[in-house]
Amino acid sequence: MQNHYFLYARKSTDVEDKQVRSIEDQLAVLESLAKEEGLVINESFIEKQSAKQPGRPIFNSMLARIEKGEANGIICWKLDRLARNPIDAARVQWFLQQGVIKHIRTSDRNYYPSDNVLMMGFEFGIANQYIRDLSANTKRGLVEKAKRGEFPGFACFGYHNDARTK
Repeated sequence: MQNHYFLYARKSTDVEDKQVRSIEDQLAVLESLAKEEGLVINESFIEKQSAKQPGRPIFNSMLARIEKGEANGIICWKLDRLARNPIDAARVQWFLQQGVIKHIRTSDRNYYPSDNVLMMGFEFGIANQYIRDLSANTKRGLVEKAKRGEFPGFACFGYHNDARTK
């Protein structure tokens, strides 16, 4: 049986001026990669939500459909597009180890059920640590701004940002 894939592209925010080209760039590279390698894409899933917490509806729908047999592979930019939290990472790893997912193709690697699980676990661990560090560093920066008496963001509507204080 030929492998059929779901393409999954994700960016962390739905704010349009942040990561504006992220989804389009992922789709262009991954569709080209699939064509070069003869991978059949059944459907593309696009999500504009952080993967820091479990519960992304599009991701969950994709995994449920894989479990039903609608596809047996995933194409994504990097593993961190699939998960940045240990719960979602474990689901992906479990499906791969059990052969529910037969192949994950990223822009630079292949993952198969027979692979050593340490590398995938390590990559998902890095993705999780990145989001934890980002949170701690952001909080630290906001606390330091407050200690200096600075407003932690842009001025509220009706007020003016003074560029001399930045």
